Amino acid sequence: MNPNTRSVIEAAFTASHEGRLHFGEVVERLLGVQVESYHVDYRAGRATYYLADDSTLDLGFERPGEAIARDFDDNAMRAAIAGAQQGRVMYPEFKLLSQRAGCVGYTVWIAGRRVTYSGRRGESHVECFPQR
Repeated sequence: MNPNTRSVIEAAFTASHEGRLHFGEVVERLLGVQVESYHVDYRAGRATYYLADDSTLDLGFERPGEAIARDFDDNAMRAAIAGAQQGRVMYPEFKLLSQRAGCVGYTVWIAGRRVTYSGRRGESHVECFPQR
């Protein structure tokens, strides 16, 4: 992975975790350096980015301060997503809301324009990117 690509990914990761970038802005930046997808694992405190050339970048973050809910609440997950899409919820709050909804992690399929949110027993919610 070239240094510019790594720098763009790390900057988007940091800005998102600090609540300075909306999801759409993160996706645009990652798309610009050919990130096809990324996976966030709340329990492990890891985000892994997958590029078109099959290279990867693994970044760590602080694990949740409170336990992730045992049950996956699809309605609560949808509400957290809607808040983020409307610009009312930035990533730090989204992480908390999605963990309270029982989400243990998610995969953003940039190339497929969708996100798959997962619960601890294999439950999932798939959300397509909003229309441009």
